[in-house]
Amino acid sequence: MRSFNLTNINATYSCYNQFVELYNSLQNINFEAIEIKLENWFGANMSAVLGGILDIKSTTNNFNISSNPEIRSILLKNGFLANYGYKAIADTNNTTIQYLKLKSKESLFFNSYVMNELLSRSSFPNMTELLKKKIAGSIYEIFVNAQMHSNSEYIYTCGQFYPKKHEIEFTIVDTGQGFKSSINNRFNTKLNSLQAIKWAINNGNTTKQGITGGLGLSILRDFIKMNKGKVQIISDNGFYEISEKEEGKYLNYLFPGTVINMKFKTDDTKSYLLAEEIDTNDIF
Repeated sequence: MRSFNLTNINATYSCYNQFVELYNSLQNINFEAIEIKLENWFGANMSAVLGGILDIKSTTNNFNISSNPEIRSILLKNGFLANYGYKAIADTNNTTIQYLKLKSKESLFFNSYVMNELLSRSSFPNMTELLKKKIAGSIYEIFVNAQMHSNSEYIYTCGQFYPKKHEIEFTIVDTGQGFKSSINNRFNTKLNSLQAIKWAINNGNTTKQGITGGLGLSILRDFIKMNKGKVQIISDNGFYEISEKEEGKYLNYLFPGTVINMKFKTDDTKSYLLAEEIDTNDIF
């Protein structure tokens, strides 16, 4: 049995490099039993990334996931390990956002999942119902874009509430065509991976024919900056992070699709609303 280690995994540039290095290593391995060792720490929302990578090779290899008891417990609670022969257990602390492997046609189920599992949590920053619906629509648009453009059979999603860090992370992954191929094929351009990500996050840019739109990050981007959270986008070998500032880097290898990871700060005491909800009578 071959073994590969993932060590201290969270949503950082170096950890995404561990994922793409794992994917690159698996490319020429077929019809073998493979052990994936999760060591020291594994951010539960990263289950979506690992699940997508392992699924690509699941028809030609058998995977076993091993870890310490703490990691195993949280991955049993969010349902991830149920895909690898383990029995799921109840999350009595209500910190997990369940791991899902969805057919791309299950967009309506995804929409209710986002509202119920993420945005309706009491720990989520305080906001008006209208803004909550707008943010739900923005996240839903990410799913729809993966559905329409990636040609991925499945879309993977998972999240986790970290009470001690006052954070919620939520991750969406597809294993289809990345931004670069989608945009370059549509417009006959030669953008690199980072240029393609930057193009995709600009409000109004879209590869949909005859439809206005984009990746759906405009409102989400503004909210996360005010909330001091972050959005990370990984596509091909590009890594782009939106927080109070924005920066991009190149990964060591290609990721087979796209990852969008969102981090929300839960110790944010502000109350949020849309500009159109402000009553001018309250100003004067």
